[in-house]
Amino acid sequence: MVARIYRPARNAMQSGTRRTQRWCLEFEPEQPYGREPLMGWTTMSDMKRQVKLFFPTREKAEAHAKKHGIPYIVLPEHAPRPKKKSYADNFRCGRKVNWTH
Repeated sequence: MVARIYRPARNAMQSGTRRTQRWCLEFEPEQPYGREPLMGWTTMSDMKRQVKLFFPTREKAEAHAKKHGIPYIVLPEHAPRPKKKSYADNFRCGRKVNWTH
């Protein structure tokens, strides 16, 4: 029952960073997913896999794990790499693909 403490990455489908400021504590899976024989759905018998706790800082997440005797691993933060974008580049001469409109 090892827990992971990490800071979630930004959602790839949106540009916002709403839920990336908190630290998450979640448990490592103890058993692989199973297959329900009748319908073929994915099942699990490990209920700790559904638990996600969020904390404002890494230190508070570590303190919670120590208080409850949970062994944990702290994963490094994912630093976002901003891409340089310029609206003027859409109209630049010498583009690989010409802008048409």
